[in-house]
Amino acid sequence: MQKTETNRWLVLVIVCLAQFMVILDATIVNIALPSIQHGLSFSDADLQWVINAYTLVFGGFLLLGGRAADLLGRKRLFVAGVALFSLASLLNGLAQSSSMLIAGRALQGLGGALVSPAALSILMTSFPGNEERTKALGVWSAIVAGGAAAGLLLGGVLTDLLSWEWIFFVNVPVGAVAVAAALRFVPESRDETAHRSFDVAGATTVTSGLVVLVYGIVKAQEYGWGSTRTLGTLALSALLLTAFVAIERRSAAPLVRLSMFRKRALTAANVAMMLVASGMFSMFFFASLYVQEVLGYSPLKAGLAFMPVTAGMIVGAGVAQTAIRRFGPRGVGVVGVSLAALGMLWLTGLPVHGHYVSDLLVGLLPMSVGMGLTFVPVTLLATAGVAPEDSGLASGLLNTSQQVGGALGLAILSTLAANHATSALADGASRPAALLAGWQVGFTGGAIVLILAALTLVLALRRRDLEHVDVDAAVPVAA
Repeated sequence: MQKTETNRWLVLVIVCLAQFMVILDATIVNIALPSIQHGLSFSDADLQWVINAYTLVFGGFLLLGGRAADLLGRKRLFVAGVALFSLASLLNGLAQSSSMLIAGRALQGLGGALVSPAALSILMTSFPGNEERTKALGVWSAIVAGGAAAGLLLGGVLTDLLSWEWIFFVNVPVGAVAVAAALRFVPESRDETAHRSFDVAGATTVTSGLVVLVYGIVKAQEYGWGSTRTLGTLALSALLLTAFVAIERRSAAPLVRLSMFRKRALTAANVAMMLVASGMFSMFFFASLYVQEVLGYSPLKAGLAFMPVTAGMIVGAGVAQTAIRRFGPRGVGVVGVSLAALGMLWLTGLPVHGHYVSDLLVGLLPMSVGMGLTFVPVTLLATAGVAPEDSGLASGLLNTSQQVGGALGLAILSTLAANHATSALADGASRPAALLAGWQVGFTGGAIVLILAALTLVLALRRRDLEHVDVDAAVPVAA
């Protein structure tokens, strides 16, 4: 009996190690963005592809990765995902051009889409008892929060002391250890009752449609919004996304069962999450550039500057768990998003000769606490009243909404920011002043989408939509 217990917790360590690597990558790259831009000659408009190439593929294939793990074997997909993620990390570190890095980031996203759902499924099947599962999920949640914080600091250390390439190289030995340990200690499992088919066409069309959409938005600055190229690209995106909907309606085992969106709470929560992620991704993107390009921080100092953001999110999430029982998920969610919007609005006034505490931190703190207050109630709303057999799909949809919303928001806002910066340069502004003028437009757009998220929670949810929300439910942290 003791051997079983030891093996079970060892399995938890292995899957958390891999998840730590995936989460680490989400923040470690942000700190290195200015160094990557200078090293590979990214334009201001194209720099966002370092984030979005990963995010779009990760979000687009996340649900397919979860289904593949259930059918083909969770251990098999976990090992394949970690190996692919590690290989892509190596290629990224060796990248000699912007296009090579973007391709490697997309491959990393595919690896992450295999790792995260397989790792969580292995955890859930390894701990069938409620009490032990709760403890295991607590460790998982701590790893997610710790990975995000460690990424900010480690990104600064590696970029400062070595070079930006090492933020990718560091994944290779970690991935090798995770693969070797999984092959030796993680048991294989699969869902023998699931419909044995894959909606590859659905995953491919939705991911391709989103990538083409983002490409069209970004290149609109170069080609013009009314140009044949831009309109043709946007039309192709619409065609691919329409094909996705048609495929889902006819598939025997769809990637996304469209009837799920008849649940008003689920739909409102996913729309709100898309908007919230748009604001959050853009905040990290623009603020990371601001502290290094305008304030002149080193990568290490920039990483330390964002540590309070992680702390604020943890504090907000802790307060939300208690506040929801008294004020309900909608009330807490609205307060959280509104607080984040106020922080974003403050950031629209960042000056060229700014100061960290009085100018930047004053906006980052309410933004981070507000995000923490928001994620817990939105997750509860997205899974409320969902049948047990659909809980995995509901959680996957929310994670996908977060990734897709962040990618689309970043594409739109970074393009608007680049356009504004280009105009400011043409009018004779210095480069720091022009960049800041563009980022202020981005922060303004981020505040607007956060306000729209708050309005979505207020206007789209009715009292009866909240009746099935279990305010005492344990909320798993999004992957």
